[in-house]
Amino acid sequence: MEWMIYGANGYTGELIAREAKRQGTTPILAGRSAAKIAALARELKLPSKAFRLEAPSDGVEVLRGVRLVLNCAGPFSKTADAMMRACIAAKAHYLDITGEIDVLDGAHRFDADAKAAGVVLCPGAGFDVVPTDCIALMLKKALPEATELALGIESSGRQMSAGTAKTLVEALGKSGKIRRAGRIVDCGRGLRRIDFGRGAELAMPIPWGDVASAYYTTGIPDITVFTPISPVSASIARLTAPFGPVLQSSRLQSWLVKKIEKDVRGPGVSTRNASPSWVWGEAKDAHGRSHVIRIVTLNGYSLTVFSSLALARHVISNDCPPVAGRQRDSPARTSF
Repeated sequence: MEWMIYGANGYTGELIAREAKRQGTTPILAGRSAAKIAALARELKLPSKAFRLEAPSDGVEVLRGVRLVLNCAGPFSKTADAMMRACIAAKAHYLDITGEIDVLDGAHRFDADAKAAGVVLCPGAGFDVVPTDCIALMLKKALPEATELALGIESSGRQMSAGTAKTLVEALGKSGKIRRAGRIVDCGRGLRRIDFGRGAELAMPIPWGDVASAYYTTGIPDITVFTPISPVSASIARLTAPFGPVLQSSRLQSWLVKKIEKDVRGPGVSTRNASPSWVWGEAKDAHGRSHVIRIVTLNGYSLTVFSSLALARHVISNDCPPVAGRQRDSPARTSF
């Protein structure tokens, strides 16, 4: 059965394509750049297609006969909406590796259409948000009456891909996001000390994908996600907060994206192998009880390769009809 990796010529997409080939599968490699996609496809001896996603109808015909699309083309704010629409029209399952709250929450709009088409929409099949989502579910099982959920990620590797960097640029000047009483709202800094696994550190809330996804996995109404921050970085963040409109200006954003495309390269294999990630979670209930879980995982990029392929294999190999989550208004998302 045919399946597709869209954005296969990007940093993470290429890692996934190479591992998919090593595992003996033959996905169609696809993306916007015909030349780059064709070159990688020739090297890996895989089929390829090139198409853009500027309009919702783009790609529908290309996807006819494709069972599943794994979208690796970030920022996903630019690709996910159109690709989900195309997948629904073509009756193809949709996965992506986003951690963008708006994309994860925005998939809910397609709930009825996805169910009618008989397809699964599963954004967040990578490091954003697989390990944190697993911890969230484990905490819910350990503390069924939990009303508060805090999650956190610490990575020893700072080198990032161009796609990740572009996503961070989009977030410049925007407020943080948390979930309170079931709703996603803006938040201030809200610093606290957390032991992610290597001793207590200062941490700040971040708009990680679990602010959207963990609510549907657990039903817990209050969710915050943290990452370590140095006191100097915390001071810089406070000083730059008033300059949000400047940081969001189209001219500055465009200049930064061009710099990223020219200069940013993802980490090499030795750097990835030497850069594990620490994931922490804490649940609390109204009776004052709490439960904490910590795990150590692969580097985020390496984990994304294996988690996204495992999820793609699961959806293709099993009868996975779209199902409602724990909330009645949840999207056609399957949790694994």
